[in-house]
Amino acid sequence: MKGIIMCCVAMLPAFEISGCTHRTSLPPVTINSPAPIRQYPPLAAKPAPNVPLFTTPPTIAIEPPNPWKPDAELRDWEYIVIHHTASSTGSVESIHELHSKKKDKSGNAWLGIGYHFVIGNGNGMPDGGIESTFRWREQMHGAHAGDTKYNQKGIGVCLVGNFENDPPSEAQLAAVKKLVGVLKAEYNIPGENVQGHRDVKATACPGKYFPMSEVAAAVDLPVMLGATSPQAPVPSTKIELARE
Repeated sequence: MKGIIMCCVAMLPAFEISGCTHRTSLPPVTINSPAPIRQYPPLAAKPAPNVPLFTTPPTIAIEPPNPWKPDAELRDWEYIVIHHTASSTGSVESIHELHSKKKDKSGNAWLGIGYHFVIGNGNGMPDGGIESTFRWREQMHGAHAGDTKYNQKGIGVCLVGNFENDPPSEAQLAAVKKLVGVLKAEYNIPGENVQGHRDVKATACPGKYFPMSEVAAAVDLPVMLGATSPQAPVPSTKIELARE
């Protein structure tokens, strides 16, 4: 028995050594770092199909204002009568002074200038300048036609110049067409009722070089709101959108 015990004691160191040295190896521990954040390319905003990025405001036609609209109660105008001064110079003041010296058939002095409007030629008034007289501002009858009907119902427009010798200036022609167009539209005067002085009385006025038919056909063009001149296309711009 004693021999058996000694044998076992002798074997313990070897067993212990063997048990300590025989170890199962574990795989290395790896600490995972955070996964990199995925990068997304910037996105461009795309317009809906067949829808333009920019829209043009609608074009609206409106009647232009009447810069010669009087404050007085309107008369019932039916005609426009065109005249010339048959002189190279003139103004509202000079014509007013000349007409103030005239008398009617009954011997009564004129109230002053007989026209409702005067258009200058650059000599006494600006070339193409339009000036209304007291007769228009107060909506009084005229003293320009030599005919009662046309004095009472006709708007007298006089251009400075002698159009038996030369035509009106470009500025005068543009001005009288603008004025006639506004008066026709504002007071419902038809083109056939725009007449030269010679059409209502035996006279050469407003002269053989005055384009009467062209002026009588003048129209007042409406102002176009929202109308713009064509522009070069604007390059598209990418818009970056934030991605969640």
